[in-house]
Amino acid sequence: MRFVQKTSYDQDIRFFEHRGQVFWYGLLALAVLIAPLFIERFYLGELSLVFIYAIAGIGLMLLVGYTGLVSLGHAAFLAIGAYSQAWLMNQGVPFPLTLPLSGFITAAVGALVGIPALRMTGIYLAVATLAFAIIVEQVIIHWPAVTGGFTGMVVPRARIELINLDLQQPIAFYYLCLAILVGCLLIAMNLLRSPTGRAFRAIRDSEISAQSLGIHLSSTKTLAFALSAGFTGVAGSLFAHKLGYLAPDSFTIQTSILLLLMVVVGGVGSLHGIIYGALFIGFLPQMLAVARDLLPVGIAQMPGLEPALFGLILILVLIYEPLGIYGRWLKIRSYFEQFPLYRRATHKRQKSYLRTERLR
Repeated sequence: MRFVQKTSYDQDIRFFEHRGQVFWYGLLALAVLIAPLFIERFYLGELSLVFIYAIAGIGLMLLVGYTGLVSLGHAAFLAIGAYSQAWLMNQGVPFPLTLPLSGFITAAVGALVGIPALRMTGIYLAVATLAFAIIVEQVIIHWPAVTGGFTGMVVPRARIELINLDLQQPIAFYYLCLAILVGCLLIAMNLLRSPTGRAFRAIRDSEISAQSLGIHLSSTKTLAFALSAGFTGVAGSLFAHKLGYLAPDSFTIQTSILLLLMVVVGGVGSLHGIIYGALFIGFLPQMLAVARDLLPVGIAQMPGLEPALFGLILILVLIYEPLGIYGRWLKIRSYFEQFPLYRRATHKRQKSYLRTERLR
């Protein structure tokens, strides 16, 4: 068992708690950097998609895991980021500028969505964001001058003209997605260590307590929506280049459920859980393809099998492991650290209520 003795307040906000973490994260960084030298082109593309999902998951985690606001409409923000990226590039805007611009455009839309959603919580907020996703889907279909409608829109190749670098090549695109993911993780980690991140968590735990501490609920929730949408918009920009061609059926309700599944399965309230969840949903279609070959023909060719499986996995995780994959890993690590003194009741789920919540 490792004990970390803290002798200063600065240790509470360090990225790494001890040197062991520095070693293992450094080893992981080395592995992802040299991965293109050893894996096939197909799996390189799948890992790039995992990185894109993880960037979108960071945005959704800030809203769901750290602010406590449920969203079923993040496919709309993904679509706004993707179409903004394609439209800006078709207008001749250089690629290095289109990524941040797409993020800012999506963040502005997220702030506008967050304003009317301030008075709603729980299932009502989920329904409102679901309605927003449907509205965006209809706007994409009925605004052919910008989005191409049902015809779709071709996404120009990602290039940096000054150095004549084609970022659409698999290895270059892999490193691009990896670099943006690392940058987004660093931004999110610094944000969560700041007063803003602490305000998010206070609202998640108890709005009454947060308000009594001087936190402005409306502005903080609006900021959470804007930041969440901004991260998802950047992921949508990369997703557009991954697809190469945008169509309305690329951003459906199933996409929103997939993003929510990633957050819940990975582990709500943890940036580590984002990576686990992205790996899970990124390779889940491949596992399904293998499973179809092993299942009876009647079941393998059943329509709607993939969405049904997503829903089943979500229900099972919520019932049996609400802390997700990362929570399970913490329990396994705790078991080996405390063996043979480990107690089964160590991670027993308990519901605790703040005194301020009794006023509801």
